[in-house]
Amino acid sequence: MPDSSPHRLPDQLRPNLRLVFVGTAASTRSAELGHYYAHPGNRFWRAIHEAGITPRRYQPSEFAGLIELGIGFTDLSKSGAGMDHQIAREAIDVPGFKAKIDIYQPRTIAFTSKKAASLFYGRPSSGISLGRQPRDESWPEVFVLPSPSGAASGHWTLEPWRDLAKWIAA
Repeated sequence: MPDSSPHRLPDQLRPNLRLVFVGTAASTRSAELGHYYAHPGNRFWRAIHEAGITPRRYQPSEFAGLIELGIGFTDLSKSGAGMDHQIAREAIDVPGFKAKIDIYQPRTIAFTSKKAASLFYGRPSSGISLGRQPRDESWPEVFVLPSPSGAASGHWTLEPWRDLAKWIAA
C-alpha cells in the first residue's frame, strides 16, 4: 500500500553557507511538490530576487540550486506540514534545529516569519521585531523576516529582506 503522507522537504544544508532560510514547516503545497515556498501566492521567490539576494527570480522547483549561491533551507518542523497554526507543538524541533546550525555553522540565518522566530526564541511573536536581531556571539547573525505567505499579506514589507541582502553582501 503506498504511503499517503505528504513528502517532507529535505534540508538543503552544507557547512559555512552565507545564509540559511528557516521556516516553521512546509506548507501543504510545498510538502506535496517537494519544493520550498511552492504555493503560487507565496512571495518568497519574488522577494529574494527583488531584495537583491539572488541574481534572478528562481522557481520553487529550483530551490536546490541556491546552495551554489551559498543559500540553504530548513524548517523547525521536518515532520509537520500546513499553515503555522496547523503544526502540532510536538512537531517543532528547536533542539534539532540548533544541532544542525551547530554542525553546519552558516554565517546568517533568516527566519521567514515572526512565528518561526517566536518558536525558536520561546516568546510571543508580538515581542519579536523584524530585521536583524541582537547578536549572540555563540550563534550566527539572525534576521527575522515578514512571512512571504499570501495568508500574511497584511504584514508584508520588503524592507527587512533588503536589509538582509545588504548584510550578506557586506
